[in-house]
Amino acid sequence: MPEQHQISASILRNQHLQGEYYQLDMEAAAIARAAQPGQFIHVQLPGMPANILRRPFSIFDVNPEDGRLSIIYKVVGKGTEHIASLDFTTKLDILGPLGQGFSPLPSDIPSIIVGGGYGCAATFLLAKRAPVKPTVLLGAHTLEDVLLQDAYQSLGCRVLVTTDDGSAGTKGLVTELLERVLDENPKSWIAACGPTAMLKVVSMIADSRKLDAEISLDRVMCCGMGACFACVIKRKADTPEKWAYARACADGPVFKANEIWWE
Repeated sequence: MPEQHQISASILRNQHLQGEYYQLDMEAAAIARAAQPGQFIHVQLPGMPANILRRPFSIFDVNPEDGRLSIIYKVVGKGTEHIASLDFTTKLDILGPLGQGFSPLPSDIPSIIVGGGYGCAATFLLAKRAPVKPTVLLGAHTLEDVLLQDAYQSLGCRVLVTTDDGSAGTKGLVTELLERVLDENPKSWIAACGPTAMLKVVSMIADSRKLDAEISLDRVMCCGMGACFACVIKRKADTPEKWAYARACADGPVFKANEIWWE
């Protein structure tokens, strides 16, 4: 089991990025030192006693030297709306790092990161630590949903953007863009995080081209420790059904794409 810590984290910055998206920076040295790309933290919402369950957030970035840990979140309900109102006077009870993260990107073949919406936050640390910078494909509904383009470019990544409405980058699906980039670099490693429908297509593309791919699944997580089985997914297995349940929080959230039993 990965090294885990429960910390009372000081808020360093809670910055509005664009639209409904925010970046929250915390001082959480033990977690920042232990975190691996693709892992997540579980946050207890302060001042909301009716919300007893913690909220999972992918780790966006860490600085082990000064203990900073950052997440990107979207305001989608009362919990994240409350988080958006917090400032440096608040401490957050956080648990982490949790889950199984991404494998390091290879140095001998090209790598492609596919980020759908704010799923691109979960892959940033992977690109940051890559020995050879990957090509990053960012897919979003519209311009307002395109996140971290400048941040990835600052790492030296080639970044390509696609939006459903054509308001940024090319018009279309990020999986269509993936097909075109793979035509340029047929032997590539793929890492992806985003909506389930996108991840299913990424997995199908990787399987059809016989490529290695890892995907990070977004699931509702209650305990975050693998005890409650609220976040299970179907993974291929040697059973009469050809699948068995796996816990996204403990066995994942990152899985090999060819392991998933897609409906």
